[in-house]
Amino acid sequence: VQLVESGGGLAQPGGSLRLSCAASGLTFTFSTYAMSWYRQAPGEERELVAAIDRAGGRTHNVDSVEDRFTISRDNAKNTLYLQMNSLKPEDTAEYYCNARFLSTYWGQGTQVTVSS
Repeated sequence: VQLVESGGGLAQPGGSLRLSCAASGLTFTFSTYAMSWYRQAPGEERELVAAIDRAGGRTHNVDSVEDRFTISRDNAKNTLYLQMNSLKPEDTAEYYCNARFLSTYWGQGTQVTVSS
């Protein structure tokens, strides 16, 4: 299984970014995998940001992102998304895609920097 994140970069406070995670080499169909986004800031532990169920009907955001972030998935395109709005400097981190079904898989990460 390969997970490739993209869409990171530099954004100003209050700005937006959309992350994507393209999955390939899957043993099972993409819709079999529970998907989530994590992030890790320098010197910090990796933390869950948002999660979505297999069908994309139920999502969960951690309190720190409230409703500023929206996780979604397109099972036909084997792709996971994270729409990030109203970005804050404390959102600066490496963002990782995670897939879980029988095993856990990680992408290589994409850097998000929020700074003026």
